[in-house]
Amino acid sequence: MNINLTMIGQAIAFFIFVVFCMKYVWPPIMAALQERQKKIADGLAASDRAARDLELAQEKSAQELREAKQQAAALIEEANKRAAQIVEASKDEARKEGDKLIEQAKAEIEQERNQARDALRAEVAAIAVAGAEKILETSVDASKHNEMLEKLAAEL
Repeated sequence: MNINLTMIGQAIAFFIFVVFCMKYVWPPIMAALQERQKKIADGLAASDRAARDLELAQEKSAQELREAKQQAAALIEEANKRAAQIVEASKDEARKEGDKLIEQAKAEIEQERNQARDALRAEVAAIAVAGAEKILETSVDASKHNEMLEKLAAEL
């Protein structure tokens, strides 16, 4: 056999094999490769989107955390102000109550003082009558005695 004829036969067989592969084998392989390439590209795009979403979520959570801290600080400040107001109101109320108690005590003292004066007047009148009885050595009439006590009490 001739080397040329063998080569031509092999070239024809190779050409038929290449055409067969290009027509029946190559398209499914290329489709599988393109599908795989598309999946990889979609996966990369999804990972990029996920990374951006994660970054946005982190920024949003950081912003919400800052806002929550600011709100908490404002609430604490408001609570402190309210506590100070309550303390001041309590102090004012205590002062008023103390002043009221002092006034009541002064009124009670004045009333007791007046009662003591009246009692002392009555005792002084009784002592004066007793002294006068001893001096006169006579008994004074009870009705006159009461009149005299009232007069003495009124004078003192």
